[in-house]
Amino acid sequence: MSIAHPWLEEPWPTKPLPNELLLKKIERILTMTNIAYLGTVAKDGSPIVSPLEFYHDDLAIYFFPQPGSPKLKAMQRDPRVSLAIANPMAGWACIMGAQIFGPATLMEPYTPEWEHGMSCFKWVGSKFEMGKPYDKPPAGILARLDPERIVYTEHLMRKEGYAPRQVWRKGASEPKVTQGAYVKQ
Repeated sequence: MSIAHPWLEEPWPTKPLPNELLLKKIERILTMTNIAYLGTVAKDGSPIVSPLEFYHDDLAIYFFPQPGSPKLKAMQRDPRVSLAIANPMAGWACIMGAQIFGPATLMEPYTPEWEHGMSCFKWVGSKFEMGKPYDKPPAGILARLDPERIVYTEHLMRKEGYAPRQVWRKGASEPKVTQGAYVKQ
């Protein structure tokens, strides 16, 4: 038994969060950082995972794939992607993150969709950080991930009796719970 965090003990709670509360928690994790890890499918079927900068509008996630990069080529072949976002804290008690799954849409520059995405993307700060002129936005392809499923994990929810892993699905009225437990040695 954990002396510091007795609520981390098994069995894990299985109570789902109300959907509205889960969406607020997902929005919070999307706002806490702007760095995530994008998973795509390589030509041979193997995974490619790349760190990237992202910004969001509601649940839609916007990011710039580098021109000619393996991740851009992968998304052109197969738009199925996953994005992992984690709050950089240490220890089980404060683990918080989301895995987001869905298709990526690649938007050509200056289209209405691209313009909307650029209104969400904080490109000025990125250009400044890289030492590039920031008088006009980058003119590259912008990608948008439209979530179909989000797996949200926060172990602190166990303290309140909620399952630490909640699954949001597009169109579902309530989240599902994914049960987990420690691996027995």
